[in-house]
Amino acid sequence: MRRQFGVGGVQPVGSSCMLQLDPHSLPVSFEARDGRADGGVRHIEINRERVTVRRAIGGIRMAINVRVRDFLGIACRETNDGRALVLVHSDPSLSVPLLVTADELQLDLAWQMWGDLFALPQIEDENEAAREPAPRRRRRNIIKDRRPKFLVRRKAGRAAMEISIHRGEREIIARN
Repeated sequence: MRRQFGVGGVQPVGSSCMLQLDPHSLPVSFEARDGRADGGVRHIEINRERVTVRRAIGGIRMAINVRVRDFLGIACRETNDGRALVLVHSDPSLSVPLLVTADELQLDLAWQMWGDLFALPQIEDENEAAREPAPRRRRRNIIKDRRPKFLVRRKAGRAAMEISIHRGEREIIARN
């Protein structure tokens, strides 16, 4: 028998059932634990382009919209209930749980589906993903033929049209 969550798929606070979101039924809304938020709960909405995290801290309500491409990837973490699949952000308070299960096969399948859906990498080591990406190489790119950065600030040479040309006048300086 499957547990019913009511309209919107929101899981009630304190529910003991495992978190299982279906990547093919987006958009989806649910509640997750948040130690810093009032009531210890934050409301999360996930769709294909963005994730919205709603919570209140000290009575101040806030909604944080994060584009999916701003997340680092999808990682697997150990939890008390088994293993969790997490959408990892560089700010740990914006990381979002996607699945909590003890079944390894289900975890691997969900990991692949969420990665394909969001076009994000599967992160094996979260410390590796937290590092900044390598800077872009300047070779063989579109802007390589532009003026160098320090020359952009300087004025370019005067154009030939600005030089005075006197036609049909007598030359004062003698030439040999």
